[in-house]
Amino acid sequence: MRIVIFVPADVHSLELAGLMDVFAEANARAGKMVYEVAIVAEDDRTIRCASGLRVLPDCAFDAYPGDPDTVLVAGSVGVPKRPGGQIIDWLVDIAGRARRYGSVCTGAFVLGEAGLLKGRRVTTHWQYATLLAERFPEGRVEGDRVFVRDGAMITSAGSSAAIDLGLSLVEEDLGREVALYVARRLVVFLKRPGDQSQFSVHLAAQASDRSRLHSVQQFVLNHPAADLSVTALAKIAAMSPRNFTRVFSQEIGISPSEYVDLTRIDVARFLLEGSRLPIASIAERSGFGSARALRRAFVAHVGVTPSDYRDRFRTSGDGARSSLSENG
Repeated sequence: MRIVIFVPADVHSLELAGLMDVFAEANARAGKMVYEVAIVAEDDRTIRCASGLRVLPDCAFDAYPGDPDTVLVAGSVGVPKRPGGQIIDWLVDIAGRARRYGSVCTGAFVLGEAGLLKGRRVTTHWQYATLLAERFPEGRVEGDRVFVRDGAMITSAGSSAAIDLGLSLVEEDLGREVALYVARRLVVFLKRPGDQSQFSVHLAAQASDRSRLHSVQQFVLNHPAADLSVTALAKIAAMSPRNFTRVFSQEIGISPSEYVDLTRIDVARFLLEGSRLPIASIAERSGFGSARALRRAFVAHVGVTPSDYRDRFRTSGDGARSSLSENG
C-alpha cells in the first residue's frame, strides 16, 4: 500500500516520525513491505522541522508517480500557510483517487483550504479547533477528540496523536494483532478510542498560574477520594464558595465540580491502565465510591465501561486479559 505524507514548512518532527515508525514496525511484523511510504513537499529541497531536525523529502508533490492508497497531511507549528494553487489542485486530485485521506494536527487547515472538509466531521489540535471551525464552517469540528474517522477522511489531534492515527490504519489494514505488536514495540497503548478527549486534566493542573487555584488543583489530584465539594475546595483557596466558583470557572475554563469529576476519571484511568486492582477498589481510590458510580461516569465521559477500558489500554506488561468483574 502506497502512503503519501505531504509535509509543510515547520512540520512537527514527532508526528512525521511517529507515522513513519508505525508503518515501519508494521512492515517488520508482516515480514514484507506492506506500506511503501513517501514524504512529499512543495519541492525536493531539505525541510527544516520546527525542532531543527532536517528531513529530505522523497520528491516534490508534483513528481510523485502513480496513485497512492492513503494521503496524509502533516501539521506545522501553528496554522500552516495557505498552500499555493498547484498544491491545492494536486491535493484535491490525489485525495479523490486515494482510498482514504486525512491529516495530523494543524494539517486539517490544509485540507480545509482544499475544500476537503465540507460536510465532514474533523478534529485538530485543541488549541486551534475554534479557529478551524471559524475558517471552515462547512466542516463539523470536534475539537477535543483524539482522532475522527468520517468516511474516507481521518483526522487527528496534536503531534503524538499521529501514532494513534497510524495504529488505527494498521489495525484496519492488518488486524488487531499486528497493531498491538506495533504499539508494544513503540511502548504506547494500542490506541486511544477516537472519541476519547485529547484534553488531560492532569495537564490542566499546570494551566493556572494563580497559586491558590494551583494548590486546589493539586489537592484534587492527590486526594480524589476526599471531600471535594465547592465548600471544601473554597476553604483551601481561602475564598468564599461563590467567589471561588466564579474565579475557578473563569481561570480554568470549567466549573469546580466538572474538574473534580474529570480528575477522578483520570485517576481511575491511571489505575485501570497500570494495576490489577479490582474495579470496586479503583472506584473507592478514585473517589467514585462504588463500581456502579464509576461505571456510570465512564460510560458518560469516556464512552466505554471500566472493564472495556482496561482491556483496551492495559500496559504491555499487564499480562493476560483482566477477568475482574465490575460488580454492576
